Amino acid sequence: MASFPLAHVSWAIADNADRKPVDAFFQNVFGARTAYEMLVTPEAEAMGLDREESLLMIGDTMLIPIAPAGAGAREGNPLGDMLRRSAAAHRWIGLALRVADIAQAAAWFQARGFTLHFDPGMETIYFLVSRGQALGMRLELLAQDLPGDPRTSDSGVAAVQDNPLGIEGLQSVGVSVPTLEDARALFGGRLELPELGERRLGYEDADCLAFNLGDTVIEAMAPRRDDSSLARHACEVKGICSLTFKVRDAKVAAAWLRDKRLPLVGDVENRFAIDPAHAHGRLIWLTGNAVPGYPRLGSRLSETATMPLRGTA
Repeated sequence: MASFPLAHVSWAIADNADRKPVDAFFQNVFGARTAYEMLVTPEAEAMGLDREESLLMIGDTMLIPIAPAGAGAREGNPLGDMLRRSAAAHRWIGLALRVADIAQAAAWFQARGFTLHFDPGMETIYFLVSRGQALGMRLELLAQDLPGDPRTSDSGVAAVQDNPLGIEGLQSVGVSVPTLEDARALFGGRLELPELGERRLGYEDADCLAFNLGDTVIEAMAPRRDDSSLARHACEVKGICSLTFKVRDAKVAAAWLRDKRLPLVGDVENRFAIDPAHAHGRLIWLTGNAVPGYPRLGSRLSETATMPLRGTA
């Protein structure tokens, strides 16, 4: 079995002018706090910086919307072109997962048939697994603290009571898949994540197979109807389709969002979300319900310093 604490979840914004409104939305609605902001200064651009981003903390989960800037704003820049291709509603870049040792992690992934990408000069810090190898979800394996990260510093993570929605933690990451067998082959087979069971998700009209990532859960969702939005995502977009946060009181959270005149989808008694058309194309579920067998809420990121990656061949 492998254990991969979650470092961050990222998505792309095509135009850097739209990045600040995205940040403001998550700060005002989800109570996000900015751990660090990466900006293109003249000095940074001279060194080749090609993006701008804010490291946003919702509780102890880091979200990073990334926009091309500096050299990345010009057509032909590899990072900028990737961000422009990836920027769309319901499309996410992927997950960054924390490992204790890059060389050990690389050997582990290569032994399982993955092709790895190392950016020049970053060979001891991170490597990438392309989205084509992971059901549309790019994986970044990271062995370095992120700047300003409260999970690995003395500043600590903001208390739940400071969050206007009462978010207690990230319960799961939803991934659209063609079939549960495809999900089992990748997540349970090659990545050796423990299965946590199957269940049906009513609003998505999907069969869900859950896997323990370490400090959150991958919910692989296979559509039950070919004409559903989830089926279109699995066919045309692929990869991450949603996040689910556990809240202390779903009715209180829903009332707070309605007071902001934000339209909701789903069922408050089960799980609900701001209509993605009013949430910068992100589907982020909120639920007051725990799922039996899921790991306790809370980041385990700080444990990686003394927790080696298991299952190395």
